[in-house]
Amino acid sequence: MTAQWDTVAIVGVGLIGGSAGLALAKRGVANKIIGVGRSDTSLSVAQNCGAISEGTTNLKQGVAEADLVLVATRVGVIGSQLEEIDSYVRPGTLITDAGSTKQSIVDGWEQYRSTRKARFVGSHPLAGSHRRGAQAADSALFENKLAVVTPAESTPKKDTESVSIFWQLIGAQVCILSPPEHDLLLASASHAPHIIAAALATATPRETHRFTAGGWRDTTRIAAGDPELWADIVLDNAKAVTAQIETFTEASGQLKLAIEAGDRSTLIKLLTLAKERRDALGS
Repeated sequence: MTAQWDTVAIVGVGLIGGSAGLALAKRGVANKIIGVGRSDTSLSVAQNCGAISEGTTNLKQGVAEADLVLVATRVGVIGSQLEEIDSYVRPGTLITDAGSTKQSIVDGWEQYRSTRKARFVGSHPLAGSHRRGAQAADSALFENKLAVVTPAESTPKKDTESVSIFWQLIGAQVCILSPPEHDLLLASASHAPHIIAAALATATPRETHRFTAGGWRDTTRIAAGDPELWADIVLDNAKAVTAQIETFTEASGQLKLAIEAGDRSTLIKLLTLAKERRDALGS
């Protein structure tokens, strides 16, 4: 494949950024992949595993010559990093991010769109793991996964198409949503479930841990995710997340009432509905 971009800069070379770098390198999509990180140690890990061709802790140096910049850091810092990156890149440079919330990030960019040098389109690959760092990176992480691209109303169509092509070239399937639509849907599909898994893990007494089996471990696996990262996500999408937690509370309340009443018929109906919705997703 002929390289789509000469130089791609990845800000934050952890699981997502590292996996993007590996996929870009494997598929020959970029000639040079520059990693920007907080420490030389983490950058060395990323370079040794092939996720980047070179690394730097200097943001200005890392993005100055980039044709495309992927920001794969915590939601809480993406907005301020976009401001810095815009001041360092060449005019017309394409930027996207991989943040798990979108409205605050896109709104922050759009507020000063008329003075921007760069072109930005938000995005969010629906792929990941509770594991962290470039050592967990996987070149196949995005294959057949959904990447949501979230243009603002004023985003040029060609910029949305360019970011969509980026994700498609590293294996993802693309879905276009507005930032508010994204945040509302992900509150139900990802953000609130993380909090519910965390609550289950917290509510399970330590003395019962030796008796847990696959079901408990599957249900609580995502609770092993980075607490700082997830605090940023749910606080940034607080209204939609709390609304979904209330919906969960109502559903669990119906189950609780059926159990208390010994109402086997209602309990079976509720459990059947849950099974049907889970079965619809496949394995």
